[in-house]
Amino acid sequence: MTFDVLIIGGGPVGASLACALKPSGLSVALLEAQPPPAPQPKIWDNRIYAISPGTATFLAQCNAWQKLDMSRVQPVEAMRVFGDEGAELNFSAYQLGVSELAFILENTQLEEVLWQELQKHNGPTLFRPVRCNSLVWHDDAAQLRLEDGQTLSARLVVGADGAGSWVRQQAGIVAPLTPYNQHGVVANFTTEKLHRATAFQWFQPDGILALLPLPQQMISMVWSVSPEKSATLLGLSPEELCAQIAIASHHTLGELRLITPPVAFPLRMLSPPRLVKPRLALVGDAAHSIHPLAGQGVNLGFRDVRQLAQVLLQRGAQTDCGNLSLLRRYERTRKEDVLSLLLTTDMMKRLFNNHNPALRIARNLGLAATNHITPLKKMLARHALN
Repeated sequence: MTFDVLIIGGGPVGASLACALKPSGLSVALLEAQPPPAPQPKIWDNRIYAISPGTATFLAQCNAWQKLDMSRVQPVEAMRVFGDEGAELNFSAYQLGVSELAFILENTQLEEVLWQELQKHNGPTLFRPVRCNSLVWHDDAAQLRLEDGQTLSARLVVGADGAGSWVRQQAGIVAPLTPYNQHGVVANFTTEKLHRATAFQWFQPDGILALLPLPQQMISMVWSVSPEKSATLLGLSPEELCAQIAIASHHTLGELRLITPPVAFPLRMLSPPRLVKPRLALVGDAAHSIHPLAGQGVNLGFRDVRQLAQVLLQRGAQTDCGNLSLLRRYERTRKEDVLSLLLTTDMMKRLFNNHNPALRIARNLGLAATNHITPLKKMLARHALN
């Protein structure tokens, strides 16, 4: 079978690209290794995204955002960031002149509505579940062989298959991997006190704790800690874990009750030297992986998709969609955004995950000073709104 575009990886980033390319006139196939999730009770997903307003607008253009169950989506109207010596930095949607700073929602719901849109009669060809066996590059096309023996060819292959991208490896792109020696521990809780649509974050010498608001007086936790502390936290009883988090968050939300078991994943920075080659483009975690402290990882991936879709939609009728000069337009446009966020999150992580007394004073002074410089606060916040 022959297509113009093969998208390998059917998570929210890859699925949204397939949706965005519907008006392009290109024949598109989307491949996903995992089968559709089986119907299950509506338990809350441990995998939570902080979706920026810019991403929400893009998802609405994909005809997905308006299909979400908004009773399970929580707007964020304020954010409070605390240093380890009492300094505080506050952001308010009202002060910035916007309705919300972000939306908190579950991966499963977002993926479900995107696939519903893809399954319409004018959608791409879908392969799910399917396993890739080999990928060979030729001058005029790339040829993909599946484990079931099928062979697919396309003028452009898009790798949207995550940080351990098989597509990236097949293309011979070696991505430097920087382990942070931290794990992200995630879980969901109910709270005694109202969160008032506020996200909280504490920078501490031994880790970074974020509590993100969810509907129904619930929160989602992301606690970036050492592997040793991660193992300790996972070994605690629900009551002990809730007590630890209440202490670390200075009882800001009162007593907590665990509603989803905690899980952990290693944190690392990944930055491939290139995002494109002839007949190849990388998007999402296949193109970059950053520390979750800014909550911008998935938005960075959606901005990849928005830019790649725009390049392909504006390519001109006679332009080969796998042409390297065309794909370099996408790479050049994304380079500054990706690099600035990679460097910023890396610097913040290293600055606060440090016991140097001089740095402790400096970082807290900087946090407090930023809180009183309104133009700087607006500049920092508006980048996250895109």
